[in-house]
Amino acid sequence: MVKAGKAGEPMTEVRQSIREPFGDRMFLMLVYTALSFVLLLVLYPLIYIVSSSLSSPLAVSAGKVWLWPVDLSFKGYQAVFQNPQIVTGYANSLFYTVAGTFISVAMTIMIGYPLSRKTFFGRSGVMVFITFTMLFSGGLIPTYLVVKQLHLIDTRWALLLPNAIWVWQVIIARTFFQSSIPDELVEASEMDGCSDLRFIWSVVFPLSKPIVAVLSLMYAVGQWNAYFDALIYLKTQSLYPLQLILRSVLILNNGTGAMDAAKMIERQQMVDLMKYSLIVVASLPVLIIYPFVQRYFVQGMLIGSVKG
Repeated sequence: MVKAGKAGEPMTEVRQSIREPFGDRMFLMLVYTALSFVLLLVLYPLIYIVSSSLSSPLAVSAGKVWLWPVDLSFKGYQAVFQNPQIVTGYANSLFYTVAGTFISVAMTIMIGYPLSRKTFFGRSGVMVFITFTMLFSGGLIPTYLVVKQLHLIDTRWALLLPNAIWVWQVIIARTFFQSSIPDELVEASEMDGCSDLRFIWSVVFPLSKPIVAVLSLMYAVGQWNAYFDALIYLKTQSLYPLQLILRSVLILNNGTGAMDAAKMIERQQMVDLMKYSLIVVASLPVLIIYPFVQRYFVQGMLIGSVKG
């Protein structure tokens, strides 16, 4: 911005802007075009699923739904929430997600923080053993035998403890603590007589909101979508998470049995509609949680990318 004017006349402001080179503008245009295309590829399936869940069973089975709901109907959601098994499975999944995330985040911080301190004797050897499990594991049968020997079969603990710690999350947490919690801060707390647990609770945890948000989101999504462990370890249907209930509703409940053609068609139409309604219901908690932790998630995923 440059000020100019003749003698005795008020000063006027002349705004000058620097134009971007033609090559940069073309590059940005290509980037925006590609991002818009990717956005459409991601957004359209979501819109289609939501629109199908709000359409009538006949419109869904006939393939009339393309973008917007056809013959607005809430029969799919009514059928979902009127099924007591789905309600029980939903409650179980919420419990497994909340409890499992709390246990996993706490244990990950408890193992990640000591590994980040240079004064921890043998931390390199411990890290080698932890990383080794990313490449080699005991397999399904040995893991099942361990869970059985611990008397966890057909209990809620079978879904909370065996996979409580993920190695990749431990590495992320250790990297964050190394770059964000300086050794001088630890030494100052020791001079003030602060214990290790007090230091973690009063200093480390408040300064670790980004990594806690990242770990919570990762563990919560993994716990919410998990079904294989429940399929292997659980026998009582009242303990089933939502994923197993969806499997039984959408896969095992397709038998027609002895019924006339009209009822068979009506039942198949309702099954098709419930598929979309169940997808929306099952995805809703993650979609609600993510906007609140998205800022911390982006910040936490950039850990270690820039070093001062």
